[in-house]
Amino acid sequence: MTNLTKNFVKSSLLGLLLPLTLSLGHAAEITGAGSSFVYPILSQWAATYSAKTGHQINYQPIGSGAGITQIRSGNVTFGASDMPLTPHELNKADLKQFPLVIGGVVPIVNVEGISAGELRLTGSILADIFLGKITKWNDPEIQALNQTIKLPDQRIFVVRRSDGSGTTFNWTNYLSKISPTWKSQVGDGTSVSWPVGTGSQGNEGVARSVKQIRGAIGYVDLAYSVKNKMSYTSLQNKDGKFVQPNAASFQAAAVNTNWSQSPDFYNIITNASGENAWPITATTFVIMQKNGSSAEETSEALKFFKWSLVSGQVDAKMLDYIPLPNELVKNIEVYWSSNIK
Repeated sequence: MTNLTKNFVKSSLLGLLLPLTLSLGHAAEITGAGSSFVYPILSQWAATYSAKTGHQINYQPIGSGAGITQIRSGNVTFGASDMPLTPHELNKADLKQFPLVIGGVVPIVNVEGISAGELRLTGSILADIFLGKITKWNDPEIQALNQTIKLPDQRIFVVRRSDGSGTTFNWTNYLSKISPTWKSQVGDGTSVSWPVGTGSQGNEGVARSVKQIRGAIGYVDLAYSVKNKMSYTSLQNKDGKFVQPNAASFQAAAVNTNWSQSPDFYNIITNASGENAWPITATTFVIMQKNGSSAEETSEALKFFKWSLVSGQVDAKMLDYIPLPNELVKNIEVYWSSNIK
């Protein structure tokens, strides 16, 4: 994990330089924008793919909402979103989508003396924290779940996304499934009207803010928690079990997903059943125009994604993402041949 985290930092820096190095010879310009959730693995793939092929991938982690806007406008070769578009939305905009990788959204905290995975929380407690109903770390509901930990009489500072975010969509979708109050007062989406909290840009921004503010809580992709050495919490899942966020618990949540029966692969897998399932497991989807403005760009992008799905799976596992099953990868390739040109 340590070596790959270093590679992530290196490839993240490379990602900042990609706009300056798009063209090598007559290589097509492959541009993408959207999800910051997928940025750790996408930047790792882009760096490796560039070294092997000479083709550069210019990806900007501007949030899923902005990524959807960019691909709708035809400003990029592909968008990436952790909130899938419905088949109706795709058809209306002449777009297509396919899953790329599965990961997990995790609560991160900055509470002195609390190590990674030590603090237990439930979905209803998370909802009440983000509703502003639970405001202290030693609240009786939190303390009752953590009787072996002495929690401080400290204010809870909520940190959430300020941009349109697929990570936010999966977080709020989960809270809507757990808390009727959250569902009726806030709901789900890439952007919502937050009852409380300080906004930060991207997964990286949320991780940075939580790390700087004592007593803070936020939510990020697990890779950002590991990279920033943040303390994440365990969560009670649908089966009543407290589970840790890791590749095994993400896999347990995704195992029963029926992709073959889902038009345009439309699936949301938060609050999945299974005693080992992580409750906020999410899928990143690539969104492309059905008939792109440049056949060469589209072709090169699909070559990159095929390489990522087949040859990039070791890196995905090491960054705690879940590779897609081989049968699903085959279905995606068939989908490309008949839907994206």
